[in-house]
Order: sequence, then C-alpha cells, then structure tokens
Amino acid sequence: MKSRLDPYLALVMAVAQVVIGQGAQYGQPHRERLDPFAYALLLAGPALLLVRRRFPVTTTALTLVVTAVYVTGGYPYGPIFFTPAVMLFWLVVDGKRKAAWILAGALLVFFETYAWVIGNRDLLHGVWIVTVMMLLMVMAELVRILRERRAERVRAEEEEARRQASEERLTMAQELHDVLAHNISLIHVQASTALHLIDDQPEQARTALATIKSASKEVLGEMRSVLNVLREGAPRAPTAGLDHLDGLLERSGLDVTLKRVGSRPLPPQVERAAYRIVQESLTNVTRHAPGAEVAVRLEYGEAELTVRVTDTGGTSHAPLSEAGSGNGIPGMRERAAALGGSLVAGPVAGGFEVLARLPLPEENA
Repeated sequence: MKSRLDPYLALVMAVAQVVIGQGAQYGQPHRERLDPFAYALLLAGPALLLVRRRFPVTTTALTLVVTAVYVTGGYPYGPIFFTPAVMLFWLVVDGKRKAAWILAGALLVFFETYAWVIGNRDLLHGVWIVTVMMLLMVMAELVRILRERRAERVRAEEEEARRQASEERLTMAQELHDVLAHNISLIHVQASTALHLIDDQPEQARTALATIKSASKEVLGEMRSVLNVLREGAPRAPTAGLDHLDGLLERSGLDVTLKRVGSRPLPPQVERAAYRIVQESLTNVTRHAPGAEVAVRLEYGEAELTVRVTDTGGTSHAPLSEAGSGNGIPGMRERAAALGGSLVAGPVAGGFEVLARLPLPEENA
C-alpha cells in the first residue's frame, strides 16, 4: 500500500542529494566532478523510494547497486549514502530483517573492499565504516521492537475489549434468562389460578391478576435495564439486590419464609448473584414443586455469604415441569463460580435444596 508521504520523502531526498552533492564536490577536489551520469545516480535512489512498499527487498538491493556504482565512479562522498541508509532502515522496521542484514553485510564488504583497493587501508577508517553500519542497523532494530510492542499492546487491548464485551453479553443473557424465567413462570401460574377461580372466587382471581400486573411491570423494568447496556453511552441501571428480596418473595405466590443470620454490607456483584440464585430457585419450585413450602436462609459470615433455599416438595401436579430451558441450575452454578464460590443443588428430605457459598473480598470482610 502506497503511503501519501512517499512522494514527499522521495522529493526531499532527491533535492538533498543533488544540492549537497554539488557542495561536496568542492570539498573533495580529488574526486571526480559530477556529470549527467552522476546526477542520474543521485536521483535513481530517491526514485526507487516511490515503489519501495511494493518491492521492498528489490528496491533496497537496487539502491545499494546504485550507491556502489556511484562510489566506484569516483564521485564525491556524502549525499549518495542517504537513500541506502533510509532503505535499509525501513527494511528492518518493516520486518524484512534477514534480507536487510544480508544487504547491509554486502554493502559493508563492498565499502571495505573498495577502500582497500584504492589504497585507503587505515584501520580506523575500516572500524568507522563498521561502526556507522552497526549503529544504523541497531537503531532500525530498536524502532522495529518499539513498533511491534506497540502493535502487541494494541492487539492485547482489542482482545481485552472483545473479552469484556463477550462477558457483558453473557451477563446480559444470564440476567434476561433469570428475569424472564421467573416472571413468566409466575405469570403463567397466576393466570391459571385466575382462570380457575374467576367464576367461583372472584376476589382471589383479582389477587392473582394483581400479581400478574406487578410481575409484568417488573419484567419490563428489568429488561429495559439490561437492554440499555446495548445503547452506546447508556449507563447500566442498578440491578436487583437483596434489599428487594422481600418483594420478590411476596410476588412469587409461594409459601416462603425468609431468615437472615447476621447483616453486613455486600459488594454489588455478590448481592446481585445472591438475589438471582434465590429468584431462580423460586422459579424452579414454581415449575417443579407447586404447593411446596420454601425456606430461604441467608447467613452473613466473615468470609462468605451462604444462600440456602429449601423446599418441602410439591403437593400438586407440576404443569410447567417441562417448560424450562434446562439452564437454571447451571446458570446459578456459573454465577457462583464467577465470584470464586460454589453451588450445589439436589434432593433433600423429600424436597429440594440449593446451597450457594459466595466468598466476600477481604476489604468487605
């Protein structure tokens, strides 16, 4: 891909090599005077800069050949070395390190051989040539390393952003599952109750319909809270916590007793997970054990919050037992595991029990 700056760089290099070359010949009277062929060589290197991105190795090699021809022709030293230095530098930076070092070694051998042939056998002169070449290549390597580290940092940031987005989508999916599963199950049960009682016991049917209204309002509000995250710049609304637990139990339509052992402030993520675990447990009771008595127990320990939801087993047919997605218990287990905790669920004493242990951070302990 051609850079917009390449033509300007080529123009600057061409003007510099020609202008400085004209000045160099006055300071080096023992070298050949510039002629049209020399000017063509001075312009050839900058011209190759225009296509270096398409043919990086080839253009660099041609530039070194042009430089060798110019030096062999006996023309003044100085500006002709600008373009090959730029070419070798960018060849390293662009990742063509092997080709760059081979070409740099070939150019070094040429300079040393040429100096020996023309009689300049001064050891310091040879060391100076090696030093300049090594400085050029080392600087190019340092720039390459810095560019690669910056690119790696950008890739890591992008990967982290994708990971966070994926976790956010998973969180939203869990939130939507819990909200919809609980409230739709509750609405279904209460609607069935209302239809059954509407003729014989209208007051109880009215109570069931009021519960449906409350549950539908809650599900709409919580769905709006979760979906707002999808809007750019929209802040996440506070999600349900244990301070809303009494209302959840009241709306469940189940015979539920709540006991709290101790009390202390909890991190928001722990509160949210505990609330959702209780909510999903009540949803499972509604589906699989209608008529059961439920006991919810919260124990605020020094290092963890224990959530225990136990039911006594259903007393009537469970019409919603096959309506679930099968993600309830795995979803609760994932919530607990995400906080470093654990969750077990299984039959107990004729009923069913969910036991979650959610660790508390040290600063909240």
